[in-house]
Amino acid sequence: MSVHSHRYDMVVIGSGPGGEGAAMQASKMAKTVAVVEQSKQIGGGCTHRGTIPSKALRHAIFQMTSMMNNKLFRDNFASANLSFPELRRSAAAVIEKQVDMRVGFYERNDVDLYHGHARFLNAQTVEVCSADGGRRELTADVFIIASGSRPFRPPNIDFRHPRVFDSDTVLDLSYTPRSVTLYGAGVIGCEYASMFRNLGAKVNLINTRQKLLEFLDDEIIDALSYHLRERGVLIRHGENFDHVEYADDGVVLHLASGKQIKTDILFWAAGRSGNTDEMRLPEIGLEPNNRGNLNVNPDFQTTLPHVYAVGDVIGVPALASAAYVQGRYAAQHAFEGAAERTLIHEIPSGIYTSPEISSLGKNERELTSAGVPYEVGHSIFRSLARAQITGQTVGMLKILFHRETLQLLGIHCFGANASEIIHIGQAIMAQPGEQNSLRYFVNATFNYPTMAEAYRVAALNGLNRLF
Repeated sequence: MSVHSHRYDMVVIGSGPGGEGAAMQASKMAKTVAVVEQSKQIGGGCTHRGTIPSKALRHAIFQMTSMMNNKLFRDNFASANLSFPELRRSAAAVIEKQVDMRVGFYERNDVDLYHGHARFLNAQTVEVCSADGGRRELTADVFIIASGSRPFRPPNIDFRHPRVFDSDTVLDLSYTPRSVTLYGAGVIGCEYASMFRNLGAKVNLINTRQKLLEFLDDEIIDALSYHLRERGVLIRHGENFDHVEYADDGVVLHLASGKQIKTDILFWAAGRSGNTDEMRLPEIGLEPNNRGNLNVNPDFQTTLPHVYAVGDVIGVPALASAAYVQGRYAAQHAFEGAAERTLIHEIPSGIYTSPEISSLGKNERELTSAGVPYEVGHSIFRSLARAQITGQTVGMLKILFHRETLQLLGIHCFGANASEIIHIGQAIMAQPGEQNSLRYFVNATFNYPTMAEAYRVAALNGLNRLF
């Protein structure tokens, strides 16, 4: 069979947020670009197995539980208790729209799409093997590896068992389980613990560490733990699994501490692996680490300067938003030798538990250990008129600021729409010099009633702590 060869300025491996960011940036710079995608549809894990379907599912669960908990509707909508697959289907239309939109991006920007598996033949060439056996060789000056990640699967767990799931397979769950054990209390574990609990399942959240989401501010961690427990989630800290016992009607998780937990399903949410194992990276001198991730320098270059890696395949922060800007940065750096650092500076985290968490900048632990003289401004959501109207009163906004210059140092939000609220503070934190100041929130007029008004309340609260 003949092999077709094509030459490009840049070849991108993966069409998730990282690959898309890189391809769009290079295209805007009038470079010839090819994107290789292993799946039949573009969008990567973000669109098909991660961010988009899980957030669509979360919203569907929220809508159903809001209706069931509202006295105005409860009596008339007693049959609105939808099953997991019915709620999951709500994501299908969203995914389709996302795919169509992204195909349009590539078409309008003259980016060539190749469906198939990419593997390196040498440092300047990848071979794309399509499902029908076709082969193409793509040569380029620059490569961007944006191949993403997948759930880590320990060899001693049987993921073929119908009662064992991970974040990829749980979306195909064909019933609503009455009880769930989530092993791993990272972002994915906490998000799904919220979802399953809101569906009425008994939830065991097994944490291998001593605290939930240790990278967050301690007060936010405490608030999340309290809220999950108040909702009925059983959290067990400092546990490690020993083995799993399988049955037709459920799974028993045996922990190293001697505990045994039997539930309808086991959801394994402990870690992710970079998708690097079949690209023949060692052929070009690149060695992924034991989790399949690639090490990169601050400009996202691997040890081969013309081969970049972005997104989940390089590990933390493993956020769709971060992957996109990393892709843009890498493409700009590859062709101009430099890129705008603000692109990748201070990326907010968004965690879609119920309610949401979002944070930006430093937390109290970090500021205290660095000896920074900071102060705290608080706004408790139950005191805001908008929260009282919507009934979503759980949560708070917390601003950390320098007590002498009033410069914003960190913003931490727990509550409904936290991932949106954070961006108001982000805009002020990004201002140069004295324009980054708590005083902005004191002097600005906010619409009333809004959740954004929390910034004014928190700023005044913070100023009142100064003397």
